[in-house]
Amino acid sequence: MKPSLIDTNILSMFFKNHPIVTSHFKSYLSEYPSVNLSILTYFEIVSGLKHRDAQQRLERFIDFVKKNTLMYLTEQSVLISGDLYAQLRKTGNPIDDIDLLIAGIALENQLVLVTNNRRHFERIPQLEIMDWSSAASSFK
Repeated sequence: MKPSLIDTNILSMFFKNHPIVTSHFKSYLSEYPSVNLSILTYFEIVSGLKHRDAQQRLERFIDFVKKNTLMYLTEQSVLISGDLYAQLRKTGNPIDDIDLLIAGIALENQLVLVTNNRRHFERIPQLEIMDWSSAASSFK
């Protein structure tokens, strides 16, 4: 298993105790000391929980983050994301800015992006993706 960056949708499934996703988390954590998530995933989860006024779930999430690795935007990851934006716009296949920034963090750090949002991320040829929500975790 390669070092990975966990996308928001997979992390949400983990917190909902999705059996296949939690199994993949256990396997990953048997090989690595923590999971990696981006500051953008942190924002997406925190903003959603605050919107729902889900204080207990927010506290559980913040505790989870403290035990894992938070990956930040850097100048390099933003430059990578900018290149991706330009490439995808030229081909008429743009994706959301937040997804581009998450991809930039994964690429800069040579991480596999774990997501079930293939529709967007498969448009980035240099990005390796994996879907932990299926039994046969598929790679791109």
